[in-house]
Amino acid sequence: MKLRTLAASWAATRALMLWLLLQDGRAPLGTGGVAREVHELYARWYGVLAGGSFPAGDRLWQYPPGAGPVLLSPGLLPGLTYFEAFVVLTLATDLLVTAVLARAGTRAGRSLRGAGLWTAALPLLLHIPLARYDVQVTALAVLSLLALSRSTRACGAFAALGALVKVWPALALIGTPRGRTTKEAWTSAAVTAGALLLVLAALFRDPFDFLRQQSGRGVQIESLGGTVLSFAHHAGWPGTVGYRYGAMEFTGPYVPAVAAASLALTVAALATLLLWRLRARRWTPATPYDAALAAVLLFTVTSRVISPQYLVWLIGLAAVCLTSRHTTQRPVAALVTAAAAVSALAYPVLYDDVVACSWTGSLVMLVRNGLLVTAAGLSFHRLWTATVRPAAPAGTGPAHDAHLLPAETASAP
Repeated sequence: MKLRTLAASWAATRALMLWLLLQDGRAPLGTGGVAREVHELYARWYGVLAGGSFPAGDRLWQYPPGAGPVLLSPGLLPGLTYFEAFVVLTLATDLLVTAVLARAGTRAGRSLRGAGLWTAALPLLLHIPLARYDVQVTALAVLSLLALSRSTRACGAFAALGALVKVWPALALIGTPRGRTTKEAWTSAAVTAGALLLVLAALFRDPFDFLRQQSGRGVQIESLGGTVLSFAHHAGWPGTVGYRYGAMEFTGPYVPAVAAASLALTVAALATLLLWRLRARRWTPATPYDAALAAVLLFTVTSRVISPQYLVWLIGLAAVCLTSRHTTQRPVAALVTAAAAVSALAYPVLYDDVVACSWTGSLVMLVRNGLLVTAAGLSFHRLWTATVRPAAPAGTGPAHDAHLLPAETASAP
């Protein structure tokens, strides 16, 4: 893909996303009201944050304190409504991600496929990315991973900034090569996070109130556990769906057990990633990218919540993987892209069916979550095979083993 084609594709697809945003809530886009969160929730939080406090006691505020500056940022564009400024900044961030991926793809041994994936796959989520701040969070994770080959300290700093907005970008550091690279990146992340937390604690009241709200989360209808309960509904399970903690969640018998199982699976995912970290012996330039995608996939599928905007994260990480010709994640990127397309059916197009646990809604969620589970399993398997299993003896193994590099060499500028 040439840069001129990439630019034209980005402009055309983003124009389509903007048009869809103008049609929000109308047929055939369903009745989800995608933009309502910015109009009502983000704008309300903006008013609270502008007064020097985080939304203390608000059950819907479940985000780390770094989310505050992101939600305040539309105030930098006077003359526009909050919603208009939010969309403009989101598009600008989207363009930045595209440009960074394209620049990385033009280097020796790299590919423009990453920029092409981001450009083509993000619109599969329709207009959702323009009405959530997940594009901004994903941008920080993308910058972190792509900075690793040039500055380990910048890599850690961007990961820390992202983690203070939505936690998961901290996983961008899971695959940093051992030795000096890991020490410098993780130290930079810790220093950056500590400094920013001190600043936010000095400027705002109640920066850690979000911790109280997170503990009350249940099982969202779009999660893996929610899919199980959706089919259980067809078998006579008496539970119901209601709006809680900013999402549609199941309530009723066995829901606490399903939530506990999800948490146990998340702990198991963390243990699996730590085991991989201890056992990994071979790094290529793509290993940090592949590890980040595998980690976020594992934590996504085991979560009690799998909102459609989570696919923005996965598309961004898959795009970073595809910038490297050494990546093991090409088939995983295809699965993530397919999951994004199905996810848009689940929300907003067929959301009424998903909420009602109709057969249509249940089957759509089964397909979407089935694709994500398959992607997570395949991603980790390919990561493990490429980095943990012994290399074939010289002269007998596959040709691609020749590009395996020592840890520090893989991340050197």
